[in-house]
Amino acid sequence: MLRGFYTAASGMLTQQRRTELLTNNMSNANTTGYKADQMSVRSFPEMLISNIEGKTVPAENKLNLPELSQVGGLSTGVYVQEANPLFTQGTLEETELNTDISLADESLPINEETGLRGSVFFTVQDGDGGIRYTRNGSFTLDGQGYLTSPAGHYVLNENNNRIQLDSDQFTVTENGVILEGNVQTARLGIGYSDDPSSQLIKDGEGLYKAVNDGKLPSAYTYEGVGFSTKQGFLEGSNVDQSRTMTEMMSAYRSFEASQKVLQAYDKSLDKAVNEVGRL
Repeated sequence: MLRGFYTAASGMLTQQRRTELLTNNMSNANTTGYKADQMSVRSFPEMLISNIEGKTVPAENKLNLPELSQVGGLSTGVYVQEANPLFTQGTLEETELNTDISLADESLPINEETGLRGSVFFTVQDGDGGIRYTRNGSFTLDGQGYLTSPAGHYVLNENNNRIQLDSDQFTVTENGVILEGNVQTARLGIGYSDDPSSQLIKDGEGLYKAVNDGKLPSAYTYEGVGFSTKQGFLEGSNVDQSRTMTEMMSAYRSFEASQKVLQAYDKSLDKAVNEVGRL
């Protein structure tokens, strides 16, 4: 019976974490460049339950030998294995602001191991000088003319240097080149990951960092990668609000079912201790 407590409790904890993840997705449904998290739920290994009974062997001394019989498998509950972002592209929304830039996925190679497409990212520099990646292209110019992200991180060019402009009256071509007048000032640094779920880690504020603080290869030179940059557009989140609400209701119902199982075990144990125990 006590095993049942742990199994039901593991189900409740899993559905609670699932609800928290889905709630976070819903709260970021309007966040620029946000990628919805997905959760992988796995079950603990099943236990094989056996029953040991005595078997009397007809002999002069009446030998009593133990006999093992299999009862069946017993589930030991579930757990959250991992939570990874879904790197599909969100809807592009026109803003008509020169400093707003979005990435449009066109022909990205499919990873043979995962069966998923890779993804391209803007390259930025955090406050400690580290390289980070983002899909949020809601950029601005600071007081010194540097192109910065919404969190104040410097946007980097293809050589990982900061981009400094004279004014916000610049043009960005579809291949990431920044023009002031007819003069090329810089080219946006765009990194490519063929397996972002395993190569990137969330770092807050819509940023990702490469595993072991490494660097992603340039999307411009990566074979088979096709994308474009669009000025005056922002990428919305890829959260499917209707589906997320349905999954939240499903998680709540599953939590409620595990809770009722736990209550049933509690009542049975209460009877065993307070009523059967007195006999």
